[in-house]
Amino acid sequence: MRRDSEPERAAPDLSAEVRALRDEVARMNRHRFIRLHDSLWKLGLFQLYRGLAFGLGSVLGATILVAFVVRMLGSIDFIPVLGDWAQQIIDPAEHQPGPLAPGPNRVSLAVPARAE
Repeated sequence: MRRDSEPERAAPDLSAEVRALRDEVARMNRHRFIRLHDSLWKLGLFQLYRGLAFGLGSVLGATILVAFVVRMLGSIDFIPVLGDWAQQIIDPAEHQPGPLAPGPNRVSLAVPARAE
């Protein structure tokens, strides 16, 4: 417990603390993260690049994952229960017409041959 009669040593300690705090702030201002975010344009470009990298990584990761799952589903034909289930999933995907294939509600984009 502190007594009022004790001499206070706060003044020398306070100046040392302020000096240490000033040094730490100067060190922090030299940090790469702070220098990168010191302007709105740099921050905007950084966030744009970050978003592009995240989007590209997500698309590539999902593509690889779906390709792996389809490959695994195609290779489990030898397991009777899972093979039948996998075949039920794969069959509609194989027999479904593509976006440009003619169908009842689709228009053919093929150019008709000329009658000569």
